[in-house]
Amino acid sequence: MVILHPFFDLISSNTVIGNLSPSYYYEGFCPQGGELLRLPRTPLVEAIALNLMQHLAKNESYSSEGKMYGVLLVELPNGEQRIIKAFSGLLNGCSVVDGWVPPIPGRDEVVLEEAHTLAQLEAIKQELINLKQLPERQQLATLSHNFEQQLKAMSDRHLNSKQQRQEKRQIFCQTLTEENLTFALEQLDEESRQQGIERRKLKRQQNEVLQPLKDLITNADGRIRELKQQRKELSRELQAQMHAAYSLTNFSGQSLSLQQLMPGGSMPTGTGDCCAPKLLHYAATHQLKPLAMAEFWWGSTTQDKVQGQFYGACAERCQPLMGFLLSGLKPNPPAPFLIHPAPLKKGGKEGGERESPSPCRGGVWGEVSLPILYEDEWLIAVNKPAGLLSVPGRYRDRQDSILSRLRHLLPDGIKLMAVHRLDQETSGILLLARDLPTYRQLSQQFQQRQIHKIYEAVLSGTVTINQGMIELPLWGDPENRPYQKVDWQKGKPSLTRFQVIATEGNYMRLEFIPLTGRTHQLRVHAADPRGLGIPILGDRLYGCYAGTRLHLHARELRFEHPQSGKTLEIRANTPF
Repeated sequence: MVILHPFFDLISSNTVIGNLSPSYYYEGFCPQGGELLRLPRTPLVEAIALNLMQHLAKNESYSSEGKMYGVLLVELPNGEQRIIKAFSGLLNGCSVVDGWVPPIPGRDEVVLEEAHTLAQLEAIKQELINLKQLPERQQLATLSHNFEQQLKAMSDRHLNSKQQRQEKRQIFCQTLTEENLTFALEQLDEESRQQGIERRKLKRQQNEVLQPLKDLITNADGRIRELKQQRKELSRELQAQMHAAYSLTNFSGQSLSLQQLMPGGSMPTGTGDCCAPKLLHYAATHQLKPLAMAEFWWGSTTQDKVQGQFYGACAERCQPLMGFLLSGLKPNPPAPFLIHPAPLKKGGKEGGERESPSPCRGGVWGEVSLPILYEDEWLIAVNKPAGLLSVPGRYRDRQDSILSRLRHLLPDGIKLMAVHRLDQETSGILLLARDLPTYRQLSQQFQQRQIHKIYEAVLSGTVTINQGMIELPLWGDPENRPYQKVDWQKGKPSLTRFQVIATEGNYMRLEFIPLTGRTHQLRVHAADPRGLGIPILGDRLYGCYAGTRLHLHARELRFEHPQSGKTLEIRANTPF
């Protein structure tokens, strides 16, 4: 079974990697020495992963279920480089698949218990399905509805009769003598009593018919609760057995079970079955030196995961193991963080004088060139590289960003505020304010569409028109974030002007001028058939798996300086 893949099996020999800076680090502290150990996700290993995605896209069996996949670039003892790949959990029901890293040892030791438990869990699952789909549930719903309708019709009829009786009582009191009045009123009272009897009879009939069904369903619901508790206990017992049997090995040659690594901790289901632990364990037990690793989601998009997107170590299952798994590797201390000043391109308009940036201190993200395009005492414009967030994300593995780096390194960094954002995979000009008044004034200019923006992009195909306007309402489905789509009922208006610059073989280069600022506006306007109908090259979220990056760059920004009132024009050369 081939596990070690030759380097060029998963990457074309003519692939060009522009930016060599890592976009993410798998990291953890060594349990013994306490030093920070890190393994990068580099553009090279991302390019390898992109080629693997193209292979997965050709086989429908890989798209039938959504899961994480990973690749690890390793170095053999003779210095040659190879690639190993892994999937999380099971692939189409199998744990061992030709060409993929096998599961971490330990599963075989509990295979009989696992098979028995899985059979029990399957039986519980089927019983739960049967109990939830009892025909009596539908019968109860139908009969309850019918009785409610009968009771409502009866109540309406009785209410109408009551009103008529009240009118008759008034007339009888005015027109009848005492003996006849008594008789007439008794007749009306008898009619009221009969209607009460009629209602009670229907309610009694309702109870006699529905109560047996309710009792049966109550018993079924009780059984469902028992089965769910049984299922929870069986799963917990199986996980405990597997965690005691699973043994991870690091690059120091040390082996510990998951139970030893996380004593007393509540380990989520699937701990030890993720890509990263499988890849690192295999490398450690086969004398392979890890160089770079990347994990991505493939298959059905979920609320948390998007097909073709890269993700870091998951906080629950993988991150707690990273320090141990990387132990034995040489510590990889952070390289100096570089801020390179770049000359301001004024484009014929006044741009203001550029001040020298503050001296830089050592960072925690590795060596990354981050050109400052413009800087004064009120604002900073940075040329954001692709792959780096504009501002920190919600979770721990998404804290690295332009804003967090500058806040860490600049003397006044804590006061910085991002005036707008660029998508993580989009490069180009990002504007940050150094004080609250500047932030408010620039934000107001963005809101009032007074800031002129030009993006440059490469489409993954060609279009027949050279220029025009795209106007499509965009809506972000909360069940499928961050994906945006055209929705004529719920969408917000979005407007984009475009101009073709050049045709380059099968691709087309063009300028986008967004007149509104919706999330993923340019990407959707390019990909949607009602727009240009051609995704931007490298836009995996919207259907293009070619290219090593998203070919979208915020090239020009023109606005009124909030203090001087002069027009400031900033440009950043397109890197592709």
